Amino acid sequence: MADIHIQRNHTLGLKRAREIAWAWAEQVEDKFEMECTVIEGKSSDTVEFVRSGVKGELIVTADHFELSAKLGFLLGAFKSTIESEIQKELDQLLAAAPTKAPTKKKPA
Repeated sequence: MADIHIQRNHTLGLKRAREIAWAWAEQVEDKFEMECTVIEGKSSDTVEFVRSGVKGELIVTADHFELSAKLGFLLGAFKSTIESEIQKELDQLLAAAPTKAPTKKKPA
């Protein structure tokens, strides 16, 4: 079995990080036919994902994402490709996310 471990720090806060994680879960469900389950917590969420040959989780906190996955024997041969694709998807979502919520202007 091959293991994948990816961590990305961010300054999004938990609410926005959750939105990013849920968008990521929807993408991998569609693109890779993963089955994802979101477990919400007070200070972090866990997105569990699984499909034939892959099992893992994405932990979402106010300041980082941490993804761990185990690849079965057949997919283990493609570890670097799979890891690169996961990193690309996550980095694209993070790049598109504003780091701070827009400031509301007070009426004059």
